[in-house]
Amino acid sequence: MKQKLITMLRTAVGGVALAGLLSGCAWSIGEGTEKKTLSQPTQGQELIDLKKAKDQGAITDEEYNHQRQKLLNQ
Repeated sequence: MKQKLITMLRTAVGGVALAGLLSGCAWSIGEGTEKKTLSQPTQGQELIDLKKAKDQGAITDEEYNHQRQKLLNQ
């Protein structure tokens, strides 16, 4: 159980960090005329995902508050 929580924490924090690095960017995938653009999550979606991670016990209240402040200060 502890290992599962650690994995969930790493995933949540890593996702938030990656989203912060890539905010405002879009990736194009495919060749030729058929290109699909993947949009980045909005700040609101990132906050929702962060809250879910906290509610599921993947991150502590302290980690949640720290990451939330970082998102709101962007």
